[in-house]
Amino acid sequence: MAKHAFIFPGQGSQYAGMGKELAENFPAAREVFAEADDALGMKLSKLCFEGPEDSLRLTTNTQPAILTTSIAALKVVQAETGLVADFMAGHSLGEYSALVAAGALAFADAVRTVRARGTFMQEAVPVGVGAMAAILGVESAVLAEICAEAAQGEVVAPANFNSPGQIVIAGNSGAVNRAIEIAKARGFRKAMLLPVSAPFHCSLMIPAGERLAKTLAAITVAPLQVPVISNVEAKPNASKERVVELLVRQVSAPVLWDASVQEMIAQGVTLVTEIGPGKVLSGLVKRIDKSVESKNIEDLASLKALA
Repeated sequence: MAKHAFIFPGQGSQYAGMGKELAENFPAAREVFAEADDALGMKLSKLCFEGPEDSLRLTTNTQPAILTTSIAALKVVQAETGLVADFMAGHSLGEYSALVAAGALAFADAVRTVRARGTFMQEAVPVGVGAMAAILGVESAVLAEICAEAAQGEVVAPANFNSPGQIVIAGNSGAVNRAIEIAKARGFRKAMLLPVSAPFHCSLMIPAGERLAKTLAAITVAPLQVPVISNVEAKPNASKERVVELLVRQVSAPVLWDASVQEMIAQGVTLVTEIGPGKVLSGLVKRIDKSVESKNIEDLASLKALA
């Protein structure tokens, strides 16, 4: 029997104006933005709807902003279409949206937690000390060799396995830059630094994970109504007892997105709907397996297209 997955975007999908149309047209979306403003004690809604872009790009703002826009879109989908999913998944930060959608985390708890998560990740490594880069067209075994050669006593490792031939590395700036040069020397011309403020999903983030563990310990995790495919294991998790452990590990472990999508397909998923700003994940799903139907919902046009 064909199955459906909801997938939720991570950092990098944000843009000024996100969620504005939905909030203007649907009470369900307005309520989510109002709840976020109240939970954070700031006008996060104004930042999502109006920017400025540079404030929206700050990790401590980006993470709650994308989560809130994603859950606002989800509430509209649920109210207007009645669509349901057999699995949830999200890319990095998006895993929190997936857990809210699955009923494991209360939205207000999640939005406060991801704001703290963004702060912890930013503070774990001083600006300029870490970097991330995308290496295109490289196989994981070859990239492991490149990282080993580039390290020279510093950290550099795969951080995001996004799709076949698209892997992101993270670590100390010097080591990441050396990896780019080695990759180019080996013929991988598409190797480039990413415009991010910290080296996410590598061992430099372990202190952020330790701080996050304390924040997560204070919130209630409810039973999951739908399994969530975790970034860390690329396997469905249906146990509330494992949620915190997987989220703590996720901060410093690579995001296994390619394997997560392959797992959904193995579980019988034939349709994925990306809920939240942008179409990054829908694009990655197409690259991983063209036979899977993918849609996205972020505004009125995409909501109408769904019907």
